[in-house]
Amino acid sequence: MQTSSARKLRIAAIQYLNPAPLMWDFEHAPEDTRLAERYAIHATLPAQCAEALNAGSADIGLIPATAYATMPGLAILPGCVIASLDAVRSILLVMRTGLEVNAMRRVAMDPASRSSNTYAQILLRRFHGVAPEFFLRAMPKNSDPTCAVDAAALLRDCDAAVLIGDPALRMIEESEASHAGGGESVRCIDLAREWRVHTGLPWVSAFWAVRPEAIAASGHAASDVVEDFLRSRDHGLQHLEEIVAEWTPRLAGPPAIAATTIRAYLRENIHYIFDDACRAGLECFYRYAAEMKILPEVPPLRFL
Repeated sequence: MQTSSARKLRIAAIQYLNPAPLMWDFEHAPEDTRLAERYAIHATLPAQCAEALNAGSADIGLIPATAYATMPGLAILPGCVIASLDAVRSILLVMRTGLEVNAMRRVAMDPASRSSNTYAQILLRRFHGVAPEFFLRAMPKNSDPTCAVDAAALLRDCDAAVLIGDPALRMIEESEASHAGGGESVRCIDLAREWRVHTGLPWVSAFWAVRPEAIAASGHAASDVVEDFLRSRDHGLQHLEEIVAEWTPRLAGPPAIAATTIRAYLRENIHYIFDDACRAGLECFYRYAAEMKILPEVPPLRFL
């Protein structure tokens, strides 16, 4: 129950397509007006969501899985996740044409996603037996996080690069179209599918995390907060066609991402329910990352 003196909880959200179903009630009538009395939303990139939580400028954030391992004291808001049960299409390792994985020497990491970079390191080192140099590529100032990325520029100083989000969707659309037309295209490895092949588990990218002390101090009941986010997820999954219609013009290009691709992505590539299989996949990710000294050891998962 909300008290009369309750303050708004600050949400750090992500600007990409894939969280759109989770955000449905926060952005659409009739629930948006009610939720605007409880929450203030700031849209940003995945890694910056974690930074906002860490700095105390956000109370709830859709954070990369890696951030939870490095920020003690957070709790996971149950039920909601950005995951995939097989191919995800929006998390890629983009490679030079003709290059074999075992010949990789230098890999650029995407500054927008710590989790995807960690998955790439685990998959290459643990399952492919290669240990290239990983470095963080620069993010152009004032760049639109939904825009296309030029493959030649991406691979100018490296053999391969991690690419996430809407730019990755555009890259794979362009690559598949070029290949279908008989042209030369870069090789795109879907990291979520690679993870599934080698572990048999879902790939988990991000989830809502909270600062429990901020929830307690806000005057909002934790159960009400959880219910708000679960209802928004459920309503979003019931309105996927409306989301497709909203996002098709936003992703019009160049290169354009077709409505059919957006629909398949939301219905088939992304999994939004944080179930036992996702928990097992996340725990496996943390275990491998700790064994390889990429992340610190993570204690048992804590839920709000």
